[in-house]
Amino acid sequence: MAIYAIGDIQGCFDALKSLLKKISFDPQKDTLWFVGDLVNRGDKSLETLRFIKNLGDSAVCVLGNHDLALLALSEDNNKLRHHTLHDILNAPDREELIYWLRHRPLLHHNKKLGYTMVHAGLPPQWSLKKARSYAKELETMLQSDDFPLFMKKMFGNKPNKWHKNLEGWDRLRFITNAFTRMRYCKPGGKLNFSDNGTPGTQKKGYIPWFAATKRKSKDLKIVFGHWSTLFDHIGHSNVYPLDTGCLWGGTLTAVELDHAHSPKYFTVACEAQTPIKR
Repeated sequence: MAIYAIGDIQGCFDALKSLLKKISFDPQKDTLWFVGDLVNRGDKSLETLRFIKNLGDSAVCVLGNHDLALLALSEDNNKLRHHTLHDILNAPDREELIYWLRHRPLLHHNKKLGYTMVHAGLPPQWSLKKARSYAKELETMLQSDDFPLFMKKMFGNKPNKWHKNLEGWDRLRFITNAFTRMRYCKPGGKLNFSDNGTPGTQKKGYIPWFAATKRKSKDLKIVFGHWSTLFDHIGHSNVYPLDTGCLWGGTLTAVELDHAHSPKYFTVACEAQTPIKR
């Protein structure tokens, strides 16, 4: 019995199958954690989504920004231009897949194992307790009758700093962006959505979210994706970035979290899927 966390797939289903073969995944015994961005830009998003959904309790998924983009498109949001999600939107089981995706969490924490999983990161001001509470707020909205309206209000870069008195759509938009889009922030928590390169290439005054010295989640072991340029530039303990750029011709990565001594990594090579820019 093993637990593996897997990086952003983004519809690269063939790479996922190769990776699962490499780790000898057994759905009767093993569990897969997916850090989000299951779909979009790769050529087999529908196959990927169906496969993971059908794993049932053998899979734990958190939502990424591309998964939320699919949910927005399911409500005919016309703000999204570059996507490869037509197969899902036109599938006979579309509504079943969308319903399943709407009921995925934004954060998963396994107390016994000692790992927390999110797609992008956690703002410095958020403890685990608060992050779980804020994730629940967003999950409740995604599963509510107000879901279609929220899909119209979800996009935008403001507000870019957390305050406990944030309300309404602003509050939910910040929570969404923190869990699914953040990379860099200022030490006080102001988010930067324009930089996505390796540490050292960002605007002055900003740091990787996990480098904030007063980060309230610094004692957590955090598994995340979203940041494909980060993997070989980490330099910090207790954070495990798993997006290794499969979509761009890099690798797809799994890490065995319950390995006897330390996390054990597995990778498979990937072919570049698209010329669309990040």
